[in-house]
Amino acid sequence: MTRKHIEECVRSSLESYFEDLDGTEPGGMYDMMVRVVERPLLEVVMQHADQNQSRAAEWLGLNRNTLRKKLVEHRLIK
Repeated sequence: MTRKHIEECVRSSLESYFEDLDGTEPGGMYDMMVRVVERPLLEVVMQHADQNQSRAAEWLGLNRNTLRKKLVEHRLIK
């Protein structure tokens, strides 16, 4: 899957989101999108990194402490 394909999936999902709103104005979309994308991103990367936080942080371009904080926020670790 290429970056372009991922962008198309996100675009399509957002179009469906607006259709589902049926004219109702959305609010807080940026934070909502970050939250709904961030959790599965962390889950999949951690799985492929065999739960190795240092490796996952490197892949994500994050500091390991930042990754750990995000994992706790999403209740993926204690």
